[in-house]
Amino acid sequence: MSFEIPKTQKGVIFYENGGELHYKDIPVPTPKANEILINVKYSGVCHTDLHAWKGDWPLGVKLPLVGGHEGAGVVVAKGANVTNFEIGDYAGIKWLNGSCQSCEFCEKSYEANCPKADLSGYTHDGSFQQYATADAVQAAKISKGTDLTEVAPILCAGVTVYKALKTADLAAGEFVAISGAGGGLGTLAIQYAKALGLRVVAIDGGDEKGELVKSLGAEIYIDFTKTKDIVKDIIEATNGGPHGVINVSVSEKAIEQSTEYVRPCGTVVLVGLPAGAVAKAQVFGAVVKSVSIRGSYVGNRADTREAIDFFERGLVKAPIKVVGLSELPNVYKLMEEGKILGRYVVDTSK
Repeated sequence: MSFEIPKTQKGVIFYENGGELHYKDIPVPTPKANEILINVKYSGVCHTDLHAWKGDWPLGVKLPLVGGHEGAGVVVAKGANVTNFEIGDYAGIKWLNGSCQSCEFCEKSYEANCPKADLSGYTHDGSFQQYATADAVQAAKISKGTDLTEVAPILCAGVTVYKALKTADLAAGEFVAISGAGGGLGTLAIQYAKALGLRVVAIDGGDEKGELVKSLGAEIYIDFTKTKDIVKDIIEATNGGPHGVINVSVSEKAIEQSTEYVRPCGTVVLVGLPAGAVAKAQVFGAVVKSVSIRGSYVGNRADTREAIDFFERGLVKAPIKVVGLSELPNVYKLMEEGKILGRYVVDTSK
């Protein structure tokens, strides 16, 4: 099988942080010896893409940059050293594009913590283009026949929340609170939690998000715009507080509150990354309640494989809205305004 690969392609690129997002013709990259070239069909849009564009994280971003790290497509070329992908295979571009494979973190499967990690849509041109490269070791394997539109958000949002739930280390039947439940990560977190046998407390604002999270399996919905004492309400609704909390919201206050309503001996997992935020906890309460506060970054290759397997078995599905790649600047605007419900996916052909 062979594909005709063009010299140029459509993509969205920016040349300075916060600068114009240009939808234009750009060169098609050539894969290195260890890389595959993927004809990206669809790409999810993540809040991290907004941070990369703004440059407001304490982590240097490549400029100019093509963003995106939830790309799903078809392998159309591969480097000389690639043995685990064949031309025509389905493959995914995820946040972790490559790692050194030889440091202590890679040896222990903490590949995302590798000091030489290469990040799609941040230090490596990502999936907001029709053709993108990925390290073959880290690229996600997707089964033939999988709906590439639907699987795209799993490659970051799905893997991220699945890893966070594993980090919380909860038992079936226990309560997990998901703060920011109505967004792209939260809606998937609800479904993974249900698939793992957990009871879900969804926290977000507004009736529309309340209807959405309940339709996905949330047992309890707490609307922070209506409650007068969110800590008290959550503790009462769960008869003592949730056993774990997954913070995917980008609210510093919500993170602080989660350390107050979590059940004694429970685990608070930090996932969302509000720029410049500080995680606060009352030391007395955290000590007396024996609360664990843990950070959870993106998953490794095994987490990715498992997260995709849940999707391919029909247990999780991201609520998505598909728009053309040319409409990406408007999606960024909606993210800035906090108006995203579920997950946007861009079709690179439009």
